[in-house]
Amino acid sequence: MNSPKWISDKKTRKWLWSGAAALLAVQIYYVQEMLAALFIFAVLFAFGASAAFILFLFDQASQRTVTWAEPQAKRAVLAARRGVAQLGEFSKKLPHRPLGA
Repeated sequence: MNSPKWISDKKTRKWLWSGAAALLAVQIYYVQEMLAALFIFAVLFAFGASAAFILFLFDQASQRTVTWAEPQAKRAVLAARRGVAQLGEFSKKLPHRPLGA
């Protein structure tokens, strides 16, 4: 058998025949259908995973924001309560005139 030097190795010939068999298998319609379905599911999975990752990041950011905003919100509520209480005290001190006068 007169073959090129790089094909003379038994292992190389085995891989060459395996590659030829794979190329032949890809030409079969059923294999093409399965590869197309695999590609479609891989793309859909990538989109779903990306959406889940974005929602995860949004959740993490919102938790940090709530943790940061909680003390400021408590201070704002206390200030508003004090303001309402002071306004109530101030309105009690104002002299009330009759409406018709």
